[in-house]
Amino acid sequence: MKFDPYMYRYPSRRNLVFGKNGVVASASPLASQTGLDILKKGGNAIDAAVATATALTVVEPSGNGIGGDCFAIIWYEGKIYGINASGFAPENISREELLEKGEEISLYGLDSVTVPGAPGG
Repeated sequence: MKFDPYMYRYPSRRNLVFGKNGVVASASPLASQTGLDILKKGGNAIDAAVATATALTVVEPSGNGIGGDCFAIIWYEGKIYGINASGFAPENISREELLEKGEEISLYGLDSVTVPGAPGG
């Protein structure tokens, strides 16, 4: 099969964005282009990922945002790093206080809300 970037086989008709020395994939061509622009200016993959995620906050606010969590496995300068910036429980809530309310945390209300981890990640 010969690849033709201008032939659309699917009805979604997403635009393709190309780069010679790097790849950025996201749900939005605009966010992917932002990441590629960072690579073109000398940024690394981490810089491009942060730029792409930030652009997604604007162009696809329902799918990404600063109010979420961040998980990443990063290879940087010969070492691998795992980032778990998931939301943590609010500081002023205690285990005892939750246990008084029952065995399970309610799906609704403030008890089930976590502090966003993405900004720290």
